[in-house]
Amino acid sequence: MQYAFPLLAILIWAGNTVINKMAVGAIFPAEIGFYRWLLAGLLFTPFMLKPVLANWAAIKPNLGKVFILGVLGMAVYQSLAYFAATVTSATNMGIILSLMPLMALALAIIALGQRLTAGALCGAVVSLAGVLVVVSGGNLGVLLEHGLNQGDAMMLIATFAYAVYSTLLKKWQLRLPPFQLLYLQVLVAIIVLFPLYLSSPKTGLQLNNIGLVLYACLLASMLAPLAWMQAVSRLGPSRTTLFFNLLPVVTAMIAALVLGEELKPFHLYGGALTLAGVVLAERWKLQLGKARKPHIQNAL
Repeated sequence: MQYAFPLLAILIWAGNTVINKMAVGAIFPAEIGFYRWLLAGLLFTPFMLKPVLANWAAIKPNLGKVFILGVLGMAVYQSLAYFAATVTSATNMGIILSLMPLMALALAIIALGQRLTAGALCGAVVSLAGVLVVVSGGNLGVLLEHGLNQGDAMMLIATFAYAVYSTLLKKWQLRLPPFQLLYLQVLVAIIVLFPLYLSSPKTGLQLNNIGLVLYACLLASMLAPLAWMQAVSRLGPSRTTLFFNLLPVVTAMIAALVLGEELKPFHLYGGALTLAGVVLAERWKLQLGKARKPHIQNAL
C-alpha cells in the first residue's frame, strides 16, 4: 500500500506532461499556466488563509526565500513546460525531465557540500549521452549543425529550474508546515504569472480546455504533491526518489496511447541511457575526494 503513493504521483505527473501537449491549440501556454495556479489558490484559500495569518510571525522572515521557491518551482518550471510542448513531443519532455534527480544531485555536491561519488560522475556522462541521443533524433550531426530544438531547450531549462528549487528546499529547510509553504508558493506563482497572462493572446475557458486546466490544478498541483509528501514520510526521500526514474517510461506509454506518438529507436536508446545514468548516480556510492563546503550562503 505504501508504494501506491509515489506511483500515483508519478502517474499524475506523467499524465500532466501529456496534458501539456494536449493543451497546444486548445489554450495558450500563458493562460493554462495562470489559470492552473489561480484555481489552486482559490481552492486552498478557505482552508489555508487563517493558518497562514496565524503563523505570520514565522513566515515573514522567510518571505524572500518563499518567493524564490515559488518563482522557480511553480512559475518558471511549470510555465516553460507549457511553452516547450508547443514545439516538442511529450515523450521528449518526459525523458528530459528524468534528468532532474541527477541535476539535483550535482547541485547538492556543489552547493550543499555533498561528496562526489563515482556513480554521480559516470551517471552524468551516461545520462547526458542519452539526452543527446533523444534531442538529436538519433543523429548527433544534425544537433551539431542546427542546435537544440527550441522546445527541448526550454524543457532543459525548466528541469534545471526545478532541480535548483529542490536543492534550495533541502538547503534552507524552512520550518513551515508543508501545506502552508505550498499555498504561499501558489500565491507567488499567481502574482508572477499575472503580467504574462495579461500580455498574452487568450482563448478563454471553453469546453475543450476546461478539463485540461482542472487536471493541471486538481491532480498535478494538489493531489500529486500530497501523494509525494506521503511517500517521503513513509518510505524516506532516497527510496521515494527512485520512483522518479519511472517518469519517462510512463510518460512515453501514455503519450503513445493518448497522443499516438511513435516510439522510435532513438527514444528507446536515449531513454535507456538517461535512466541508466540516473540509477548509476543513485546506487553507486563510491566516494571520490573530500566533501566540499557549501558555496551558497544560507540567505539570499
